[in-house]
Amino acid sequence: MRINIHTFTILALLSALAVTGRFFFQFLPNIQPVTAIVVITGFFLGPYSATLLAVVSTYLSNLLLGMGIWTIWQIIGWGIVGLFSGMLKLRKWKNPLIPVSLYSFFAAYLYGFILDIGTFTYSGSFLPYFLSSLPFNTFHALGNIMFVILLFPIINRILTSERVKARIEK
Repeated sequence: MRINIHTFTILALLSALAVTGRFFFQFLPNIQPVTAIVVITGFFLGPYSATLLAVVSTYLSNLLLGMGIWTIWQIIGWGIVGLFSGMLKLRKWKNPLIPVSLYSFFAAYLYGFILDIGTFTYSGSFLPYFLSSLPFNTFHALGNIMFVILLFPIINRILTSERVKARIEK
């Protein structure tokens, strides 16, 4: 898939939004906008763009927040969330905010499960870690709905304007 300069610029801006949002919300447990922005990007720009955004946002935000063995699992988790979010684009929705919000809610648990698998590979005990992560994944899921409700109309207005749409689709 070839990506044009206009789409690349939009992805860079969305990535900057995800990185700064993750940085500013770091004091809240598992409440950050990256998942919501990845899902919204998948809805508007497709799975390739959402996955690219996931990789770049994770890497850049972890430069600020700290790199570790978890970074690769975060990239895998948000990358898979981005791939699946592109499927939301396959159907015409009367009110797309509802399916995007619902998917972002469940995407938090998918992302958390992938990180739990990553932790299992180097800690050795899956079930206790998985069970203890459920409250944090719930915070993540509720935060995703909040961020989708806040960001979807703004990103929708930007990406569906005729001028931007014409440049992205070239």
